[in-house]
Amino acid sequence: MFELKKIALAVATCSVMVTGAASADVKVGAVFPFSGALALLGQESFRGLEIAVNEVNAAGGLNGEKITILKADAVDPTQAVSETKRLTSEDVAAVFGSYASGISYAATPVTELAGVPYFELGATAHKITTRGYKYLFRSNPNTGLYGVAVVNALDKTIAPGMGLNKDNIVIGIIHEDGPYGTDVAATEKKRAGELGYKVAESLPYSAKTVDLSSLILRLKGAGVNVVLHTAYQNDAILFFSQAKAAGFNPDVIIGAGGGYSLADTAKAVGPDINGVFDLDFPQASINPKGAPGLEKFLSAYQAAYNSDPQSGHSLANYVGAKAFLEAMANAKSTNADKIREAVLAYKKPAGSTANGWAFDFGEDGQNKASTFYTMQWQDGKLVTVLPENLALGKPIFNKK
Repeated sequence: MFELKKIALAVATCSVMVTGAASADVKVGAVFPFSGALALLGQESFRGLEIAVNEVNAAGGLNGEKITILKADAVDPTQAVSETKRLTSEDVAAVFGSYASGISYAATPVTELAGVPYFELGATAHKITTRGYKYLFRSNPNTGLYGVAVVNALDKTIAPGMGLNKDNIVIGIIHEDGPYGTDVAATEKKRAGELGYKVAESLPYSAKTVDLSSLILRLKGAGVNVVLHTAYQNDAILFFSQAKAAGFNPDVIIGAGGGYSLADTAKAVGPDINGVFDLDFPQASINPKGAPGLEKFLSAYQAAYNSDPQSGHSLANYVGAKAFLEAMANAKSTNADKIREAVLAYKKPAGSTANGWAFDFGEDGQNKASTFYTMQWQDGKLVTVLPENLALGKPIFNKK
């Protein structure tokens, strides 16, 4: 009888343990720059993930289990490594990140070694997904496409609209010298050469610089009338301030996302931002007819943060996070190999997501179907002008 009681107790104990495990939260990590120079877009990016997780939890969770986010502040690559190690030691099912390419490039070897899926929602450096990693996936387009998109927009839309052509265009490429800026600038220069444009200067600088005056004088001295700029917020603002002081007024300025997509940048620059073009992730200012779920996202953002989105990064992170969470649900497991199979099998056509992106992942984990949109600052607002099915306005060409 005593032995039977022991067996019954053991079975009861096991039942409690199994029940507890079934109702346990699914933990996911979030590696973003929540402080430091990149905090504004780091926080904005995280908000997209947070809204997606809240939406899944409100609908019953991930296969019935609530998702809990463990945040990790990564202000630089060194901190990205240490914080990602901490997350993997806390038994997270996956890690989401990270906005900045340097942070993503440093964090992803840690998760790969630990056998934990890493879902990149915003970092663009091409080389992030070229290292043969098995458990690394990226929802957003990369810099291999970025420079091409910028120069194609110049060639097909902006130059003809401005009455410019290859004979009277002199391009100056300037960029912050991290992985993001370096990759975009390299593809811009290559694509411009392929199309027969003259690139007079291609100049890197530190994103932490407080003086771009010598760089601006080089552009001015070379007769540059089209500037392609890859920048974060502070260096974008600095460029406009010092260009104005130097009397440098190019016909065309095209930004490659980053600081060029931020409302706070426009406020700091003032009227000089109007007419500037920007290639970036889809913004919230797109036609909702081609982006089902956009209005729901905007309502959730307003309710959670009492403001409109500060950039398209929150929307891009929301769309990417929803895709990866759906793939995890399809996997019906937190096993990394099953999650990989589910991500590679995940497909969505263009026009079926809240920013219009499609989904089709390659073996390297890169979503081959996401893209950049063309925008322009008009009357202090960033207006989507291409593609036409998502545009809310037409480009304005201020011919000189």
